[in-house]
This record gives sequence, C-alpha cells and structure tokens, in this order.
Amino acid sequence: MALPTYASPLERVWHWFYIALCTAILIFLIAPIIVVIPLSFNAEPFFTFTPKMLALDPDGFSMRWYDSLLTFGMAQPDYPRDSNWWLDVWHNSKWVRATKNSFIIGISATIVATILGTLAALGLSRPEMPFRRPIMAILLSPMIVPIIITATGVFFFYSNPCAIFATAGNPTPCGRLAGTYLGVILAHATLGIPFVIITVTATLVGFDRSLSRAAASLGANPRTTFFKVIMPLILPGVISGALFAFVTSFDEVVAVLFIAGPDQQTIPRQMWNGIREQISPQILAAATLLVLFSIALLTTVEMLRRRSERLRGVTPS
Repeated sequence: MALPTYASPLERVWHWFYIALCTAILIFLIAPIIVVIPLSFNAEPFFTFTPKMLALDPDGFSMRWYDSLLTFGMAQPDYPRDSNWWLDVWHNSKWVRATKNSFIIGISATIVATILGTLAALGLSRPEMPFRRPIMAILLSPMIVPIIITATGVFFFYSNPCAIFATAGNPTPCGRLAGTYLGVILAHATLGIPFVIITVTATLVGFDRSLSRAAASLGANPRTTFFKVIMPLILPGVISGALFAFVTSFDEVVAVLFIAGPDQQTIPRQMWNGIREQISPQILAAATLLVLFSIALLTTVEMLRRRSERLRGVTPS
C-alpha cells in the first residue's frame, strides 16, 4: 500500500522498515523450500549447486532424479518403456507404491476425520451443549500434545486394544491394529479431526440458526434440514477441514514409523528411509513434487475460504 502524500518522515521510516521486516520474514520462511526445487534438477548426485548450475549451463541440469523416482525398486528398469515397463513401475517401484499408500491412507483418514469432526463441531456449536470448553479442549488435544507422545500411546493401544478391558494377570490380546492399514488410517484420522473441528466451527460462527427453525416450521425433519439447509452453507468449511486433514495425513511420518508395518510405506516414510539408508537427490525430486502438490491444495483452500465469505455476505479479503 502506497504512503499518503501527507505522511510524516517518521511514518515513512516505519513504512519502509515494515516492508523490509516482512520481506526478511518471508525469505526466512520460504528459502529452505525454494532452494530444494533447483537442486532437484542437479545433473550430479550432490546436494549443492555445481559450477555448471551456477553458470546456468544446460548440462548442469537433468531430470534424472525424477526418472529415478519411477525406476527405483523396479525389477527391469532398463527394459524398453512399453506397457510391460509401466506395469513394472506400478507394481514394483518403491516411490510409486509409497504414493499409492499415501493416497489410500490419506483419503480414508480424511473421510473418517471429516465425518467425526463435522459432527463434533455441530454438537459443540449448540448453545445447550454442556461442558463445551472442556470437551473442545479434549478434542483439540492431538494438535497440542507432542506427536511423539501421541504416536507412542497409539502404538501401545493399537498393539492390544482389549488391554483396557483385561483384568490383572489376564491380558487377553485381541484385534491388533498396529501394522495394519486400518490402524494407520485411524491414527491419521485422530490427528486430522482437530483441523476439521476448527474450520467447521469457524464457519458455524456466521451461521443463522433461524434458518433451521424456519425449515422445521415448514415441516422439514432434522435429516432434511441438515442436508438441504445446514450442509450447503457450511460445505466450504467442511471441505477446507478435509483438505487440512488430508495434508496432515499426507505429511505425517512419526505415527507411521510407530504404527505402520512394511506394507504401509508412505511417501514421508520412504523419504525417511532414503535419508537413513542412501542419501540421494531422489529425495529432493520427491520434495519438489510434494511442494507443488501442497501449493495446489492451499490454493484450493483459499478459493473455498473466499467462497465461504461470499456466502456469508462478507467481501473476501
């Protein structure tokens, strides 16, 4: 925003200091992310800028690390790239398998978190709901408690869910969830529910409850009122919460390290394994793709936020 012509010298100094401070904070936040992108095109197996890259020599850049994301783990990576080669990629490439697992677990956890989080937000928004603040604090606790503590508790609970019902000296193991897809999905849903509650609760702040009473006075039952009146108005908040829950699941690694078995390799866990076993610029290529994917999701969230404000009669900021 430009300064008015009548601004005093002190106001001008503060204005330019404020711009410089914001620029420094912006660089501090995004520099570690931005530097990953050009390094992912490095033709050499280094994590530093080579002289050819600094000189913008085309020979210093390559797509080899993006290609290796497909071929890593393949049975026959050097075969001609026909339909059999792509079948080999689909079934054997470790990064492709990790991507499939991330989407399966992320989408499943998002569905569970969205349903439970939306219902919880609707219940907590009712004025007659007792103990609203303590219940809200408990539901949001997975965001506050360190993830390592949550992951440890989830691991011991999922190793034997019936342990809490067992008597002393009679442990009665049953229904082990650790090392299963269901266990990872439930753990990620637990971490995503607070984000859904927060976004849906924020949407409900501007909700006019007289609309529900008007629908009831016209003969609509609670189910019709929910799907025909309430849901269309809070849908942007629900979708935003679902996207946050999906991103939480997609980027989560600590709970996966505790709970997942060998078959539940996700992208963050594959990156973790790559750092431990063999440091390769493959990780930079995978990180770049994740950054682009996250930008697309954030853009979607911003568009939904603007739509939600327009529905509530507020000019989008």
